[in-house]
Formats: sequence, structure tokens, C-alpha cells
Amino acid sequence: MKQTIKYSISMRPNPMNAEEAPKAYGTIQLNKTLTLEDLAEHIHDHNTVFSKGVILGVLVDMTHCVREALAEGNAVQLGELGEFRPTITTEGASAGKDADGNDLTAQEMFSASNIKKLNINFVNGSGMEFDVKKLDFEYVTTRKAQAAAKRAEKKGEKSADWTDPEEEQTQP
Repeated sequence: MKQTIKYSISMRPNPMNAEEAPKAYGTIQLNKTLTLEDLAEHIHDHNTVFSKGVILGVLVDMTHCVREALAEGNAVQLGELGEFRPTITTEGASAGKDADGNDLTAQEMFSASNIKKLNINFVNGSGMEFDVKKLDFEYVTTRKAQAAAKRAEKKGEKSADWTDPEEEQTQP
């Protein structure tokens, strides 16, 4: 039996070329987000000899160890799952002068204070590759359309107002 992924369609402009007409893109509509506890229960339900609590404990410990390894500047390869790699977001430095008025290059002006955030990139492994031919994709309306339909239904209306009520409040 194929697994089904739900998606909706949204129009998006090309950020590199504002004059280009927007194109339609598919966006996955998530069913839910599994917590670490949910994942432990799911693993346990695959007839493992380990209890959900033991599995959860291993996953929690793994999370702490992966975080620690990434904070030490290491990539962490988790077999077929994939690899986590640390990266940084930085603010650019320009050439300038030091406190004594000496000219400094941009590289000399750059310091740790230019580093704003540590990010983690994930590169999927072979066990996380999917053959789209083995999956079913089901079109569903966007979350915005679903919310508009729900509001209309609650009011007993036969058509939906697509205007976002929060957007209306912020308009002058």
C-alpha cells in the first residue's frame, strides 16, 4: 500500500526576478508533528523488545550528545538517517580602521562578534531517500482556504470569505 502525502498549491514570485510572472508551487500539508515521545512509541510499536521508556531515554540522550558534538564543531553522521552539520550566520565586516587609526582589511575587521547564530543543516542519508513513484500525492486546499471554509460553515454561510481577519485588522 502506498503512503499518501497531502499537498496544496500556492503562487510564488521569483525573488531573483520580480518582473517574472509568479509560478504555482506545491506545498506539503503536514498532518501533525511527532514528538520525541511519539517517535519512541512508534519505534516500540514495531515489535521491539525495548520499552517505550527505554527507547525514549536513548533518543533523549542521543539528542543531548548530538547537540554537544555540533557545539564542538563536529558533523554528526547517523547512518542511513543522515548527517547533521553546524553552520553559522554572520554579519559581514567591511574594511575600516582600528583604535589607533590604522587601516584594516575586511578580514581583519571580522571577529567573533560578527557571528550571529549557529545553524544546523541536515543532509539526508540513503535511508531517507524517497521514490515519488512509490508515494501517492493528494491535493488539498490551503490552510487559509480551510480556515475560511470553517469560518463560513460555523456562520451557516454557503460561501467563504478568503480575507484573512488578522490582515483586515492591520490594514489602514
